[in-house]
This record gives sequence, structure tokens and C-alpha cells, in this order.
Amino acid sequence: MADVARLAGVSHQTVSRVLNGHPYVQEQTRLRVQAAIDELGYRPNRVARALVTGRSQLIGVVAQNTTLCGPVSLLAAFEQVAVAAGFVVTAHRVNVLDRESITKALERHRDQRVAGIVVIAPTASAHDAVDTVPPGVPLVMVDGDAERSTPLVRVDQEAGALAATTHLLEAGHRTVWHVSGPSDWFDSLGRIKGWRSALEAAGAEVPPLVPADWSAASGYRAGQVLARMPEVTAIFAANDHLALGILRAMSERGRRVPHDVSIVGFDDVPEAAYFIPPLTTVRPDFGAVARDALELLMAQIAGDPVDEVRRASTPLLVPRDSVRPPARPRRRVAEPVRRTPS
Repeated sequence: MADVARLAGVSHQTVSRVLNGHPYVQEQTRLRVQAAIDELGYRPNRVARALVTGRSQLIGVVAQNTTLCGPVSLLAAFEQVAVAAGFVVTAHRVNVLDRESITKALERHRDQRVAGIVVIAPTASAHDAVDTVPPGVPLVMVDGDAERSTPLVRVDQEAGALAATTHLLEAGHRTVWHVSGPSDWFDSLGRIKGWRSALEAAGAEVPPLVPADWSAASGYRAGQVLARMPEVTAIFAANDHLALGILRAMSERGRRVPHDVSIVGFDDVPEAAYFIPPLTTVRPDFGAVARDALELLMAQIAGDPVDEVRRASTPLLVPRDSVRPPARPRRRVAEPVRRTPS
């Protein structure tokens, strides 16, 4: 910083003000300092800055080591908004969402003296691990348990599932079958609740739940079973990968989508619009969840009071070509009576 000040012909304090975006610096001076920074390739020492200010610019994230659309999209969205706000994000990815793995990841972040921690692990074991973090450590859960006291931001899974199921009912289907995600994920439980609520509100029969995981292979296996059942005309899949597997199973069994069976997914993965047929699905606003998470975290870091520690973002139904009214049963036409000539 002293080299920058010398080259720009200003004081050390002026360079500090420019770096911190201080409003009371003349534009000409700001440009001269920025030119010196660029020429020298100067980069602020964040460790030294944290020692001087008592505030780290590092945010730790605990996330699953996965390619699933939801967790990956949430992490990417949070990194984007945090970096734009001047923070550096370091992520510890765990292979298994159990208490031991998440606890170790949290301890590594605390050893790094991060300013705050965000946990993207929507399972009960994640909350058990978070309970080990001492009070006063800024921390936000993403898509966790709404019954816990930890600050939480989430996608309103129940509202999204309710919209998906209602869309199928309004298309004329008498009921909707649900292929669910894993039973230990809060995302999955919320979608089950929304599906069941929509059916009960409409006075429709609630068929047996079809359990699965989040994979296309699991959806394919579930689809093989459902395709053999002629009474199945509408399916809400807990995510788009499950829907993809169901689409293949239906095709192999001669059940046409959407002529014979309508399908709705969840997540709106980039490929959903290119499925055959293009998939009707539910699109979460991951950007809104990320912004809420950062806002809650920054308030804790600054020591500001937080009035609303529960925030939910309502997802959007995206209609495409995988839903249509159920096919009407064909009427049998009586064959004309043939008379034998006398």
C-alpha cells in the first residue's frame, strides 16, 4: 500500500479510503490511485486487513459434494452474491450428509476464522451438527428444518408442490401420483406435504406414495411400475431427473406423454425444456434464497438485530408440453347386425 501511495503521490490513508470505497475522495484522486494499483498489480492482504479491522471478509460454506441441481445452484448463487458484496467464499464439500462429516467441516471453517458460515445441507443430521457451533458465530441454514431456532432461508417446497399438483388436477386428472425424493431430506418432505395438501383440498383420492431417490435411474424404476397401471394418468415427480427416468419408462411401455400420462417435475434444470416432450416443472428462485442468506448473515456479522430469521422464497410453475387433459375412454361402436338373406 505504501508503494501505491508513493506512485500516486497521495497518503497511505487516501489509498485506504479508495480501497474501502470511501465517498469523500475526489474522482481525480480515485482514478490516480486506481491507476497506481493496476500498474503495480497490488492486491490487499485480507489476513492483515482482518487483523487491523477485527473483521474477516471470508465466508465459509458447508455443502454436499454432489451434482444435484438444487444444492449446486444454491452454492453457485450464493458465491455470486457474496463476491459481489466484497466477500471471499470458501466451501467445504462433504461426501455424506451425516453429523460427523458436517461437524468436521464446521470446525475447519471456525479454524479459518471465517466471518460467518452458511450450511447447505437440508437433512436432520446437518442441524444436529450445527448445534455444536458456539452461540455468537454468525450462521445461516439453507433449506433446513423450519422448526429449529437457527436462522433459515429456504425454497417454499410445499408451495411449489401444491402448485404442481393443482396444475395437474386443473387439467382434469382425477388424482395425481407422486414419486418422492429421499425421506431424510426436508426438500422431499415439503414436496410430499404440498402434494398431499393439494389432493385433500380438492377432495381427490390420495394414492400411495412411490418412494425414490433423486436420480433418473430411480425415476425409471418407479416409472416401470406406474406404467403398468392404467389408472395412472398424472404424476408429480419430486425433481426433474426423476421425471426424466419416468419419461423413458413410459415410452418403453407404450404409454405416451402427455396423451396417456401427464408429468410435472421440480427444479427446472437447464435440460428440462429439451426433454421429449418439454417438461412442465417448478422453478425455484435460487438467487432470492442466496440474497436472503447473505443478508441474514451480514446482519449477524454486523451485530444488527434480526427480526425475521425465517425466510421462504416461493417457486414458479413453468408450464410446458408434458401436461394435457386425460384422454377420454373410447366408446365402443356397436357393429351393424348382418342379416342372412332368406
